[in-house]
This record gives sequence, C-alpha cells and structure tokens, in this order.
Amino acid sequence: MRFQDLLAYQKSFALAMKIFEITKSFPKEETYSLTDQIRRSSRSVAANIAESYRKRIYPRHFQSKLTDSDAENAETQVWIEFAYKCNYISIEMYTILISESEEIGKLINYMILNPKKFGVAED
Repeated sequence: MRFQDLLAYQKSFALAMKIFEITKSFPKEETYSLTDQIRRSSRSVAANIAESYRKRIYPRHFQSKLTDSDAENAETQVWIEFAYKCNYISIEMYTILISESEEIGKLINYMILNPKKFGVAED
C-alpha cells in the first residue's frame, strides 16, 4: 500500500486543496499572515501522515509523526476560526471545514491507536 491510499491522507490532502482555493479570496493584507499560516498547517497534516507511514518500521517515529499531524490539524482549526471571525468565510463554510478537520483528526487518532493495522512492527 502507498501512503496515498490512506484515507486520512486522502481526506487531509483534499481539505488542504479546498483551503487553498478558499484562501485565494482572502484579502491581500492576509497573504503573509492568515493565508500563509492556514495553507502551511493544512498541508502539513497530509505531509506528516505521509512521513509517518514511511517511518512505520520505527513505532515511536510513526506515532510521533502522527501526533505532529494531529497538532497541525488542530492548528488548522484555529486558523479556520480566525477566517470565520474575520468574515472571510461564511458560517456554512466554517462548519464544513471544521467538520472535515474533525473527521481527519479521528482518522489520525485511529492510526495512532491501531498501529499494527498500518504495518507498524511491535516495539
């Protein structure tokens, strides 16, 4: 299996791409702050999932990268909230993005709690 086949990766990549498209409409003064931050953190979720899968031969590294991914996912939720409070996205979009992010968090936590299902060796 490839890391691209992982549901957590697929959903996190899709969310990062959705955020990329949405942030194109953010004000220019946010380019180097909110826009940059939310794009970076959302992309990092998928990147850390990929890294964790490649490091699955080392159980502690697998778990560490997944916890990094979970932390980036939480950071993304903070930036989504800022985007909503600054009126850059609607309540409907806020609800959709947070819901997708929460689902990704559940998938990441499933991977953390069930490492053997992802080919992680015993410690």
